[in-house]
Amino acid sequence: MKYWEDIKPGDTSTLGSYTVTAEEIIAFAKKYDPQPFHLDEEAARRTIFGGLIASGWHSCAIMMRLSVDAMRREEMAGVGSPGIDSCRWHKPVRAGDTVTVRTEITETWPSRTKPLGFVRRKAEMLNQHGEVVLTVIGVGMFSRRADRLGEPPPKARRADQLGEPQPKARRADT
Repeated sequence: MKYWEDIKPGDTSTLGSYTVTAEEIIAFAKKYDPQPFHLDEEAARRTIFGGLIASGWHSCAIMMRLSVDAMRREEMAGVGSPGIDSCRWHKPVRAGDTVTVRTEITETWPSRTKPLGFVRRKAEMLNQHGEVVLTVIGVGMFSRRADRLGEPPPKARRADQLGEPQPKARRADT
């Protein structure tokens, strides 16, 4: 099992790849984002996109699935997330695109009240041409090692600082 203490700023990972189909773009759009450029190839050709594109939320759902699959595969002690800091769609995802998600840990800090730690990471989705199509910066929560819980909590750690880092402002318990 990989716990919060095992995750360090600067750690990188490739979560996996996925090939998107026109059928799933349309099915997702019918249910969640029924805009013409997600629903109909002919109508989509007449838009600024020039063809059918996946909903940005569909791209986020693919990223989430790849993330959950990777956490299971790597036996990570993830326990949820308090949310994301930012989400940006840079380029459209089209039918036939194979997208890959890579991540970098940017910061970690312990909870002051619970036996867990927080991890901020930048996740990028790239298409088969190496172009970044989606960037999400989010925070995950991970269990702490039971044998370490009696120790004083470690200081927050950031990839860009070697001295005494100060975590970004947080919500609620964080």
